[in-house]
Amino acid sequence: TIEEVKKHNKKNDAWIVINNKVADITNWISKHPGGDIIMKGVGKDATELFNNIGHSTYAIKMLKKYEIGKLKI
Repeated sequence: TIEEVKKHNKKNDAWIVINNKVADITNWISKHPGGDIIMKGVGKDATELFNNIGHSTYAIKMLKKYEIGKLKI
């Protein structure tokens, strides 16, 4: 649920929601090519942020790698 995602909002415990998929991106943050801007989406639904930036197919592939489940609505 989004309530559970909101609990994981720190650099050392970071979940993010993109297109109703939940990803634990804790280990990706330090590798993120855009730097700490990724923290703006941590602990919330960041679909709009993600899509507005126009991420590459590589970014989408990495997101799938860190996927841990689907958002329960």
